[in-house]
Amino acid sequence: MLWAVASVVTLGFLVALEIAARHYGLPGPMTNQAKEVIFAPKSGPLLYASMALMMVVLTWRQRFVAVGVAVGIDVVFWLVRWAVDAKMMFGNGALWVILGCAVIAVTRRTGRERVLLLKGVGLALLLVAGRKTGDTWLLITSKTRPAVLDQYVATADHALGNPSWVAGRIVEATGPVGTHVLDWVYGQLAVAAVVFALYQLRDVAAERRFPGHHLVRTFLVIGLLGPAIYMIFPVVGPIFAYGTGAFGTGGEHWALAALWPHTPPPIDIPHPMPYDEITPRNCMPSLHTAWATAIFIHSRKGPRILRFTGAFWLIATLGATLGFGYHYGTDIIAGVVFTLTIEAALRAHDRGWDRSGIQLVTYGATVFTAFLVSYRYLPMEMATHPWLFGPLLVLAMASVVYGYVRTTRLWEPKAPKTAPVRQPEPEAEPQPELV
Repeated sequence: MLWAVASVVTLGFLVALEIAARHYGLPGPMTNQAKEVIFAPKSGPLLYASMALMMVVLTWRQRFVAVGVAVGIDVVFWLVRWAVDAKMMFGNGALWVILGCAVIAVTRRTGRERVLLLKGVGLALLLVAGRKTGDTWLLITSKTRPAVLDQYVATADHALGNPSWVAGRIVEATGPVGTHVLDWVYGQLAVAAVVFALYQLRDVAAERRFPGHHLVRTFLVIGLLGPAIYMIFPVVGPIFAYGTGAFGTGGEHWALAALWPHTPPPIDIPHPMPYDEITPRNCMPSLHTAWATAIFIHSRKGPRILRFTGAFWLIATLGATLGFGYHYGTDIIAGVVFTLTIEAALRAHDRGWDRSGIQLVTYGATVFTAFLVSYRYLPMEMATHPWLFGPLLVLAMASVVYGYVRTTRLWEPKAPKTAPVRQPEPEAEPQPELV
């Protein structure tokens, strides 16, 4: 019943976004996804990662068959595109396999096996649809929010020492090697999430059920709620508002001045500023930071290599979001609190709501709201008193981190205490009888 309700809600949401996109003369998420059945996909690695996520419900033999069919279909598509000189990209085969498994689940499976396979297909399609939905959301933010609040966020960012300007100069000093590494990490975040999720879901095929809580749930909820904040607090980012635009896309025509990353913006009374109808208003909060934080949290119980990779992905993502000028420091700390609040709510829902769960979620939501309100209505005070507001912002974020760690540790099941095994006493040797 829960999966059926979730499916209906998701379908209704996709239809609403499709209608909204059509209103602006562009195809919506459902149309874009349907096109990828035949035409070149936007992201082949994401489709194969989604197929890998679905295959957690399959046996090893079925997995080898699925991969073989996907690769074979992609080879055929590649040859046809090469012959007609069309755009080259792989991934159609993976999408065909996912849809084929959905057909098999409906026509060839029954009972729990059908439900399990449909859950795997649904999880894969949700990941793919999440990407398409995100693209449509970004389009809607650029069309419906002509004025952005970058001046407010940049002014408040003085309390943190303008970290985007500092990181931008550091990345610039690393040259092409550092830039390419950070760009690859930034662009493959969804694929990295699937790798960590596969470790969490590795026992699904054997146990024939999904765990109560896993990384994909957190990813999807972050992607669902984050764009709603974009509509409330539209921000384009320092490279657009104070720079030349990402990778030379022409943002300088709308920027206040070409200041990023060498000259911090002056402290002045902020005002909403108009911006183009193309650039997404996707900065507050930083969802890349939110997703990387979720990966870091879920990697803590994995083997050492996953723990190191999770920490690296978080650090590299922070370096990319700041160093490429996509986000302000205020976006970053808001993204961390945003993730911890969502993660706490999902864990509390999975184990059953109690006082500690309600308190943690309420506190995280309060801190996140206080961040947004202070950025909007106290930016000048924050900029002119950085030694007061800077530590307060960091301490507020740290308090949510501490509360999350402390509360979730209390939620962990404790190992039963076993009484020490009593060792049998050695038998006394028989004494010789006295005659």
